[in-house]
Amino acid sequence: MPENKKFQPVDPAVVPRFADVATFLRTLRHDITEDVDIGLVGVPFDLGLNYRTGARQGPSAVREASRLIRRTHPSSGIKPFEIANVADLGDAPVNPMSKDKSIEQIQAFFDELTAKGIIPIAVGGDHTIPLPILRAVAGDRPAGILHIDAHADVLDSLCDDKINHATFMRRALEEGLVDKDRVIQIGMRGSRFSADDVKYSYDVGYNVITMDEYEEMGRNAVIEQVRSVLGEGPIYISCDIDGLDPAYMPGTGVPEIGGILPRDLQVIIRSLQGKEIIGADFSEISPCFDPTGITCITVANLMFEILCVAADYVARRDQ
Repeated sequence: MPENKKFQPVDPAVVPRFADVATFLRTLRHDITEDVDIGLVGVPFDLGLNYRTGARQGPSAVREASRLIRRTHPSSGIKPFEIANVADLGDAPVNPMSKDKSIEQIQAFFDELTAKGIIPIAVGGDHTIPLPILRAVAGDRPAGILHIDAHADVLDSLCDDKINHATFMRRALEEGLVDKDRVIQIGMRGSRFSADDVKYSYDVGYNVITMDEYEEMGRNAVIEQVRSVLGEGPIYISCDIDGLDPAYMPGTGVPEIGGILPRDLQVIIRSLQGKEIIGADFSEISPCFDPTGITCITVANLMFEILCVAADYVARRDQ
């Protein structure tokens, strides 16, 4: 058990799930301090979108949905709150009138987390947010990237803009934040602006598994390739939820039919147990497009999956 018992989340067997103020996974709301091992963070930003907005509401809705999550992983048996100090660190600050100022504020927030040795698991927010997060967590050591998405996010610009939800995997490599030999992108599909939409990924040597290839390979072969490509070293996980099938995840701004099943992503994440997880994000969560709430429930469950492998890493690192 961690020395600081105050980090234990609310026990759903004692306190009804519908009671009290919502936090991510019912964890303690805490300031940014060195006591925290893993910080659960909202990034309510959607100024980088070019179609349907609404992702700024993602963090608050996932907090509510995460009331459902209990405390022990059903397969691995990992009890993340007993092997790491986990807390809800609130939301990164944003300026709703300025994309550029917001990105600066988001990076400064995650810089503070990194300086305290905190591993962030972020809920967005649109898929611009991995860039300022990576600037904080991978500035000294380029990271391997597991990128789940319907789109490669390697455009040079979108609407004459260089930093937005369709460019982060290009900007991050240009800035030296990414180890190009340890990148795997999964789920690419859907119509494109042009034939060059994904060309950059292939040109620089990213490992790309389109959705057609995913189906041909099967989940086990994909997992084998994920583990092989990511290898050893720091790993950042970025999940644009439009990488998942909108039949299961309708609450997103750019739904693309024929995506990954949530169950498959659960198992892919579990395969990373033992790896060095330095951060993660779930992006493009727009609750306004999903009256059922299943999108946010699924994100909360996937957040718990990543928390378990990250907590396991922390426990192994600190032994």
